[in-house]
Amino acid sequence: MEASTPHLNIMSEVNLRKVAVVGCGFVGSSSAFALMQSGLFSEMVLIDVDKDRAEGEALDIGHGMPLARPMQIYAGDYDDAQDAAIIVVTAGANQKPGETRLDLVKKNAAIFKSIMPEFAKRDCKGVMLVVANPVDILTYIAIKLSGMPEGHVFGSGTVLDTARLKYLLGEHLRVDSRSIHTAIIGEHGDSEFATWSTTNVSSVPLHDFCEMRGHHNHEEAMKRIEDEVRNSAYEIIKRKHATYYGIAMAVKRICEAVIRDEKSVLPVSSLLHNAYGIDDVALSIPVIVGKNGVEDMIPENLNDEERRKLQESAKIIKDIIKSLDLEM
Repeated sequence: MEASTPHLNIMSEVNLRKVAVVGCGFVGSSSAFALMQSGLFSEMVLIDVDKDRAEGEALDIGHGMPLARPMQIYAGDYDDAQDAAIIVVTAGANQKPGETRLDLVKKNAAIFKSIMPEFAKRDCKGVMLVVANPVDILTYIAIKLSGMPEGHVFGSGTVLDTARLKYLLGEHLRVDSRSIHTAIIGEHGDSEFATWSTTNVSSVPLHDFCEMRGHHNHEEAMKRIEDEVRNSAYEIIKRKHATYYGIAMAVKRICEAVIRDEKSVLPVSSLLHNAYGIDDVALSIPVIVGKNGVEDMIPENLNDEERRKLQESAKIIKDIIKSLDLEM
């Protein structure tokens, strides 16, 4: 495993109280609303190819300012993102019922190939958080084309998937989900999987805690819960045609880790270099997230089966990237 790439210190280079949200669809507008409520920022610029949409969202959220913390919210363009501490990129086509995240790749790869050079022209110094799907492939494109340091560009990855896993385990075990330590890793999509071998509840191994709570069919429960996590987005899309509140909360959580320099361990999507037999692929494993974005990788104690699954997940992503002929 290679040492982590040196990072530039963004603290003196940007406005730490400013965030830019690129894309004002369901995910972008929900993320903007969550970030407004977070109190992390005093300035927010909304950027969208549909300027009227961005202006409408800025007005809608801005009218609530007398009921919240003071904040300047406005519609702008790429120039306005240049000094933002965090650029949240949600721009892209929506996932339709019956469509996998990977089905979106050609449409959204084309969008990213058009907008990422705009950031490269402006020499942005902050951190870029990619949220649009398929997030691993779009994160890879953003790293290659944004002109920003590699560690400063990362995706929301499986942060939401991991939250879903913790939620479902909490319901299953009748315990506070915040006491559960686990992760979904790999692709944010159909090849993702849970790191069951290291899952615990406040240091108590999962199977021991399950039996303490009266559950003994471990394999059956693990498969059911993991499948439910993997299919959560599809179930939500089938019912309400889009998912946005959960990912908006994940965006807020990641932004907290950056702005507060928390050094939090989160399974975001970042570029791997000779780790777990994987190279030059962006996918999710636990990393330390702080003011400089992805600061270091946490060596996961994966068993042989989990390592195989991670390599298979990486191959799926890499094969799709090769098929796109991105010319980067």
